[in-house]
Amino acid sequence: MQKILVTIFVFIAGLFFSQINPRDSIRLDHYAKDSIPAAKPQAPAKVIQEIERVNAPAKKVVTKLNPTKAGLYSAVLPGLGQAYNKKYWKIPIVWGAVGTGVGIAIWNQNKYKEYREYYIAKLNGTPNEFLTQVPYLDAVALGNAQDRAKRQRDYAIAISGLIYILNIVDAVVDAHLYEGRKDPDLSLAPAVIYDDYNFNPPKTGLALTYRF
Repeated sequence: MQKILVTIFVFIAGLFFSQINPRDSIRLDHYAKDSIPAAKPQAPAKVIQEIERVNAPAKKVVTKLNPTKAGLYSAVLPGLGQAYNKKYWKIPIVWGAVGTGVGIAIWNQNKYKEYREYYIAKLNGTPNEFLTQVPYLDAVALGNAQDRAKRQRDYAIAISGLIYILNIVDAVVDAHLYEGRKDPDLSLAPAVIYDDYNFNPPKTGLALTYRF
């Protein structure tokens, strides 16, 4: 009888304590999901393009010059095309060369006029201050001096014209090559040239590098 009462008491106690929620437990209305939606796979072509875009070196903007405009500038005023090409150090050279040629031509032109005047005065027997100082000069000597001054004047004019043309050509070519000098894939730098067979010592030179 005592065992039966103990069994009934234990059963009732178990039912009573089973209705009480533990204090250290938390009821969750929403449960965390342990799965993450996977991103949609990209097409192989797009993946390759993305990789190339990330690894590609930054492109530099290459400034372009107009060769026709540079040539016209130099034709109007020598040295102006070099200024357009940003080659300012060439301007004094151009001006000096053209100015020297023009100056020599003008000087010989003045000498030619003087000698021609003396030559005509000698032939006509007209009194002249220069002929009075050098009476030993005959018409042949004055004629030769006149021809020499004329020839040197013509040479100076021809050389000045050649310098003028070279000034235009230099401006046009420099404008053409300006883009190549600023191209990051094209470079011209000093380099050491080695002999593959070690017969000759290393030599210094220039290396032209072009990256595709």
